[in-house]
Amino acid sequence: MEDLLVVTTGGTIDKIYFDDKSDYQVGEPQIGGILKALGVAFGFTVIPLIRKDSLHITDADRALLRATIAAQPTRHVLITHGTDSMVQTAQALASLQDRTIVLTGALNPAGFRGSDAEFNIGCAVGAVQTAPNGVWIAMNGRIWDPRKVRKNVAANRFEAA
Repeated sequence: MEDLLVVTTGGTIDKIYFDDKSDYQVGEPQIGGILKALGVAFGFTVIPLIRKDSLHITDADRALLRATIAAQPTRHVLITHGTDSMVQTAQALASLQDRTIVLTGALNPAGFRGSDAEFNIGCAVGAVQTAPNGVWIAMNGRIWDPRKVRKNVAANRFEAA
């Protein structure tokens, strides 16, 4: 695999919670530090594009994400994204050709003990290297076709649609 392009959009993976206010903010992208700490054996570039909860990602944001990826020569792209609108963003990227694009995120912030962030990132890194060209979602230990998956909010996991 040539260098991996990582594009961040915010979401729970990058959230920082403030206990005294019971509030959160989307902080700096966590994935660069996670990949370095894991000692990955490939180069990567991180483009911090958007810092939003995925419920606030708009069609204009999706168009910006699509244009940013299209402008890069990299064939392997990993996107960190909030889970609530990840499926819609994946579907909006489906027309990008000759690339393997994998979206992943976390149901708990990367800074929390027991977060699923590192596991999901690891699955996404494996998927971006082995999946055929197209757009995929890596969550809960599975690689999903975005046309055939949904987030089950009540169970807090992704499942077949």
